[in-house]
Amino acid sequence: MNDLGIPRQREIIDRRALAEAIAAAWEAEGEKSRPAVVAILKQALDDGRAEIARRLDAKPSAGHECTAGQSFLIDQLVRLIYDHIVAHVYPPGNRLQGERLTIMAVGGYGRAEMAPHSDVDIAFLTPGKRVPWCEQVIESILYFLWDLQLKVGHSSRTIDDSIRLAREDVTIRTALLEGRYVWGDQELYDEASHRFRKDVVAGTEREFVADKLAERNDRHKRMGDSRYVVEPNVKDGKGGLRDLQTLYWIGKYIHRVRSAADLVDAELFTQAEYRSFRRAEGFLLAVRCHMHIITGRAEDRLTFDLQREVAERMNFADRPGKSAVERFMQYYFLQAKRVGSLTGIFLAHIDETFAKRRRRTGLLAGFNPKPRMLKGYKVDGGRIAAPSDDWFRKDPVRLIEIFQIAEEHQLEIHPETMRIADRDSGLIRREVRDDPRANALFLDLLCGRNDPEMVLRWMNEASVFGRFVPDFGKVNAQMQFDMYHHYTVDEHTIRAIGLLNQIEKGELKVDHPRATKLIHKLASRRALYVAVLLHDIAKGRGGDHSVLGADVAEELCPRFGLDDAETELVAWLVRFHLLMSSTAQKRDLTDPKTIEDFVGEVQSLERLKNLAILTAVDIRAVGPGTWNSWKGQLIGELYDAAQERLRLGHVRHGRKERVEAKKAMVRERLGERAALVDEIGGLLDDAYWIAEPDDIIALNLVQYQVAREIEEHLSIHCEYYEARGATLVSIIAADHPGLFYRIAGGIHLAGGNIIDARIHTSRRGYAVDNFLVQDPLGQPFREDGQIERLRKSIADALGNRIELVPRLAQRPLARNRAKAFDVRPRVVFDNSASNRFTVLEVTARDRPALLNRLARALFESNLVVHSAHVTNYGERATDTFYVTDLTGHKVEGKGRMSQIEERLLEAASDERQAELEDA
Repeated sequence: MNDLGIPRQREIIDRRALAEAIAAAWEAEGEKSRPAVVAILKQALDDGRAEIARRLDAKPSAGHECTAGQSFLIDQLVRLIYDHIVAHVYPPGNRLQGERLTIMAVGGYGRAEMAPHSDVDIAFLTPGKRVPWCEQVIESILYFLWDLQLKVGHSSRTIDDSIRLAREDVTIRTALLEGRYVWGDQELYDEASHRFRKDVVAGTEREFVADKLAERNDRHKRMGDSRYVVEPNVKDGKGGLRDLQTLYWIGKYIHRVRSAADLVDAELFTQAEYRSFRRAEGFLLAVRCHMHIITGRAEDRLTFDLQREVAERMNFADRPGKSAVERFMQYYFLQAKRVGSLTGIFLAHIDETFAKRRRRTGLLAGFNPKPRMLKGYKVDGGRIAAPSDDWFRKDPVRLIEIFQIAEEHQLEIHPETMRIADRDSGLIRREVRDDPRANALFLDLLCGRNDPEMVLRWMNEASVFGRFVPDFGKVNAQMQFDMYHHYTVDEHTIRAIGLLNQIEKGELKVDHPRATKLIHKLASRRALYVAVLLHDIAKGRGGDHSVLGADVAEELCPRFGLDDAETELVAWLVRFHLLMSSTAQKRDLTDPKTIEDFVGEVQSLERLKNLAILTAVDIRAVGPGTWNSWKGQLIGELYDAAQERLRLGHVRHGRKERVEAKKAMVRERLGERAALVDEIGGLLDDAYWIAEPDDIIALNLVQYQVAREIEEHLSIHCEYYEARGATLVSIIAADHPGLFYRIAGGIHLAGGNIIDARIHTSRRGYAVDNFLVQDPLGQPFREDGQIERLRKSIADALGNRIELVPRLAQRPLARNRAKAFDVRPRVVFDNSASNRFTVLEVTARDRPALLNRLARALFESNLVVHSAHVTNYGERATDTFYVTDLTGHKVEGKGRMSQIEERLLEAASDERQAELEDA
C-alpha cells in the first residue's frame, strides 16, 4: 500500500478512527445507518480539505504536498467505503472465484496529483464477467462518492476488456499506464499490470510516443501555441502540467519507470535536470491548487483576476518597477520555459533510443551515412551538434556561433547540444560579451535572412540570449499586466523580429505594402533590426521605458558593432517608437499642427521610414488581430503627410489650393452629379473639405441632396467601408446641442464601438457627421440586418423614442476581465497640439457607452466637439476630442478647465457606471 509519503497523515484523515465510527453507526442502526455514514465521511472530507488548505497556506509553493495530500485523502475515503460495504452491506460469504474486485486510481488521481476540486478517476477491475456481488459493490461505492458531492469519472471492466480496449484506444492505454492500486484484490491488480505490459506495451513504444506527441501538438494549437500567452492554461497550455505528464507517460511506457525520479536512473535526465523538473512541476501544481481553492471549482485557466489573488497567496510582493502580479507571472513563465527545455532534452534521448534499436536490413544493412563537418561542428540529418561535451568550455564564443551557423545554413540544433549550451550558458561573462567576434556573430544572427525568429527563440530557450544581452535577460518571461499585450516582453520582441524578417522577404506584402517597399530603401537594415530588438528592452524598470531604453541602446549599439550614425538612429527609434502610433490614432491628421509637431520630432526621411516599419511590426507583434486595415490606413496617412512636409520643407499647397484640389477629385468621382460640389459643397466650410477624404465627401453630397429633395430632416446612411475595415455612418440632421452624444448613444445601443468621428455644421445649420464604427471584436458591421439595426438605433436615439441613460446602463460589459485592472481615469488638456482647437485626452477603463457619457459631459460643459478619435489598449480606452467653446475659441482658464475635468472624471469613473446600473 502506497501512503504517497504524506507527513502527519492522521491530521488529514484518521482512517482507523473513522472505521470505528462507521462500524458503530452500523451496529446502532444497521441498514438505516447510511445517512450517518455519509455524514461521517462528509465531515472527514471537509476536515481533510481544510487541513490540506492550511498546509498550502503555510507553504504556498508546496504543490506536491498539496496534491499528494488530496490524493491520500480520497484514497482513505475510498478504502473506508469499500471496507464498510464489504464488511456490512454486501459481505461476500463463501466468496466465489469471480467475486474479486480491484479499485485503481487513474488520471491525475492515479499520479497522486489531485488539486482540491479535481475529478476522482477510478477504474474497477474484475477477473471475468461481473457477478452480481461485484456490481452491487461497485454501485454502492459510486453512490457513496456521489453523496460526498465528488465528481467521479469511472469505468468498470474485466481484465480482458481492459487489455482489448487499451490496444484500440490510446486514451484508455494512458489511463491504465498510470493506474495505481488503491484497494481490493492486490493479486488481481498485479495480474492486470503484468498483462498490460506483456500484451499492450511490448512492441508499441514507438506508436505510443508518436500518438502522445501528436496529441501534445494538437493541444498546443488549441491553447495558442505559445507558452507565453498572458492568460495561460496551467494544465493544458504549452509549458504546463500536461507537458510534464507527457514526458512521464513516455518514460514510463518505454523505460518502465514508476515515478518521475526514476527518469534519472533511465538516463533521460541528469540529477540537476530532474530537480528542475520537480521544481517546475511543484510550482505549477501549487498554482493550480490555489486556483481551485480561490474559485471553489476545477479551474485551470490563470485569468487576470486570478493572477492577482494567486500572487498574493504565494507571497509575491511589489518591487520598484514591477508589481507583485508581474513578478509572479514572470516566475510562472520562467517555469513554463524550463518545461520546454526539459521536453527538448527528453525527446532527444527518446529519439536516440529508437535510433539505436533501429536496424537496417537488405542491401543497406551495413551502411551508415557519416555526418559532415561544418566549421568544426557535426551536421547530421539537418541538425548541427557540438563535436564534444567540452566544446563550449574551450571557447565560449561558440555559444553564439552555433546559433548563427544554424540560422545561416537553416539547420536545427541537436537537443543534446541545446542541453550542453544551457548548461554552459553561465560561461558567457563580460569578456565574451565584449568580444568583437561574438558581437559580429550575434548581429549576423539578428539580421539573418532565413529565420532569425526561430533561432533567437532557441537561443532564448538555452539561456544564451539573456546571458549575452543581460538587458534582454531582465525582460525574459516578463508579462505586461494588461489586456492589450498577448505575450511576454521577450516573446513579443522575438515575434516582432520575425515579422520584420517576413516583411523584408515580401511575405506580408498584402498587409504591409508600404513597409515592404520601404525596408529595401533604408540606409542601414541592421540598425532597424537592432531597434526592434531594443524597443521594449527597459520595460519593468520603473519610469518611461522608451527613455530608459534609449540609454540602453546608446550603450549596446557600439558593442554590437554599429557606427555612430546607426547608434544615434537606434537610440532615437527606441526613444520615440510609440510616437507614430500615438499620433496616428489619437490626433486629427487633417489638422496642420498635428503634422508640424510630428515632423518637428522626426526631422528626417530616414527616421520616418524606419519608424513606419518599426511601428507596424510593434503593433502586429502585440497579438492576433491587433493590426488591422484601420490602423494601417491611419499610419499611411500620417506617413504621406509627413513625407511631403519633409521632402519639400513645407506643405505643397496652402489651405485654398488643398480645398480646390479636393473639390476637383470629388467632381471626378461624382461624374454626372459633379454640380453638387458647388450646389451643396458651397454650404460646407474649408475645414470640412480638408478633413474628409474625397470618397466620403462624394457620399455626403449625394446624401445631402437626396435628403433635401425628399424634405427629410434626418438622414442616416450606413455602409461597409472597406478602406478602413469599419462601417461608415453618415448623419445629416438639424444641428442642436447634444446631437453628438445622442448619436454616440444610439451607436452603442446597437452594439457598435466608435473608432473615429468627424463633426461638421453647414452654413444652413445642418450637421454633417461621419463616424467609423466597429463591433466589440474590431470587425465592421456588414450584414443587412446589422446595418439596419444600427440605423434604427441611431434614429430612435435622435428622435427621443428611447431613454438613453437607463438603456445604456443595462448593457453588459463586453469583457468583464477588465475589472481585474485598476485603471484610474485621467484627463489631459493640450492647447498646443492644434492652432484652432483645444485637444482633450481622456483615459479610462474601456466599457460600453464610455464615449457617450464623455460626450454628454462635454455637452453639459458647453463645449462643441469638432472631431473625436478613439483608441483601445485592451482594458484601457483613450478618447481624444478636438473642442472649442460655444464662441469657437479654445478652452482656457484654470477654473474652467477644472470644472470640465471634474465632469469628465465623473463620467469616466467606475462609481458613475455603478450608479447608472443601480438606477
